[in-house]
Amino acid sequence: MRRLTRTVAAATMATALALVSACSSGSDDADGNDVGAALEQVTYLTSFGNFGRDAYAWVAKEKGYFKDAGFDVEIKPGQGTGSVIQTVVGGQAQFGPIDLTGGLLQLGNGEAKDFVVVAAIQQRTMAAIATVEGTGITTPKDLEGKTLADTPGSVVRNLFPTYARMAGIDYDKVKWVNGEAQTLMGTLASGTVDGIGQFVVGQPTIEAVTKKKAVLLPYSNVMQDLYGNVLVTSKQYASEKPEQVKRFSEALLKGMEDALADPQGAAEILAKNAEAVNTAAAAAELQLMAGYVRSNNSGTALGTLDSGRVAKSIAILRGAGALKSDLTPEQIIDFNLAPKA
Repeated sequence: MRRLTRTVAAATMATALALVSACSSGSDDADGNDVGAALEQVTYLTSFGNFGRDAYAWVAKEKGYFKDAGFDVEIKPGQGTGSVIQTVVGGQAQFGPIDLTGGLLQLGNGEAKDFVVVAAIQQRTMAAIATVEGTGITTPKDLEGKTLADTPGSVVRNLFPTYARMAGIDYDKVKWVNGEAQTLMGTLASGTVDGIGQFVVGQPTIEAVTKKKAVLLPYSNVMQDLYGNVLVTSKQYASEKPEQVKRFSEALLKGMEDALADPQGAAEILAKNAEAVNTAAAAAELQLMAGYVRSNNSGTALGTLDSGRVAKSIAILRGAGALKSDLTPEQIIDFNLAPKA
């Protein structure tokens, strides 16, 4: 009887120790909470390669903002608006930034559906044609007879017909060829093309790669009220997990806040996680981007979207004949999920 009692006691103690060990072994914080097991794995696409303008996502990951929000995030380089939408809607990624104007064109012309905007990244479009001194391009009209390169799904390329119309360019006299996000600047440096589709903040990186002074033709010079990049997810994900969408947006924008406050630190974080990053150029991109992220039109909070401004953007595109069908801001943006001004 005594032997049986000792056996039961030993078994009970072993079970208790096993339970304690199991509870301790997945703990990621000092309080012993099983944080790791609760994290949702998601994939985030950058807007266009791994440049300084997208460093804020790496900052959010490095500083634990995604983890604190309940996510284990894999960051992959995006290839422009069309590609990001396709990948997110297809379920290969859950979040990614696109240019809002590009998204309007894709949705309004029946080229994409089932995605929704949940936060603003930049309050003004950064789309531009970029070249360097010596190509003979200093004004929009100079683009006629020239060859430009960009990814097929890039907003710069897809919005170019509208830009051309409003800037007085004969669109048929401009040739476009395909390129990839990470190699466009090298293509420009080689002289293979006369210009590339690029964001205005790419100027420091262009000059670092080409060793020449950059010349930029910003779309915002002829098209006012257009937003820049916005954060999107699939309609299905937004419908099924609205609270997760809000938490992810907050974490991403917190990374943005830190990246703008410390561009050099953000550039160094990016360089640790992505290949061939020029930290000086990446930091300079973030400094240039700061003026596009906040706007007096939408208050001081990051990520806010204004229905009236979006309606103006739609009107501009409709007036230029770029949209086949009319849209309302609510057809592309979920204002219930977007940050409040």
